[in-house]
Amino acid sequence: MSENFPLLDEFGFHHRLAETRGPVLVLFSGAACSACRAWKRLLADYLPERPALRLFEVDAERSLALTREFEVFHLPALFLYRDGRFHCRLQSEATRRALDAALEAALAAPAEEAP
Repeated sequence: MSENFPLLDEFGFHHRLAETRGPVLVLFSGAACSACRAWKRLLADYLPERPALRLFEVDAERSLALTREFEVFHLPALFLYRDGRFHCRLQSEATRRALDAALEAALAAPAEEAP
């Protein structure tokens, strides 16, 4: 499966997410980031098992306004949206089991304030 996910930038980010229903992961990544590549491979394999989950990517090096808005200091960074609204920053190890647990816990918790 391809590791290329729909890219968002500061011009369409909020609008695109606002119209996307269900859970959505937003991955902030960079071309030179090996951990980002590992996450993209994991997510490419993981998403077919979770058809309700969508994923978008932000190139943190090109979309500096979003990178600053979300206070991204380390890559990769994952954020969870639900039904078009910010839900939380997602912290997880890059394994299926850890990602499942983190998503389950995050979706069971109330939404946090957007950055």
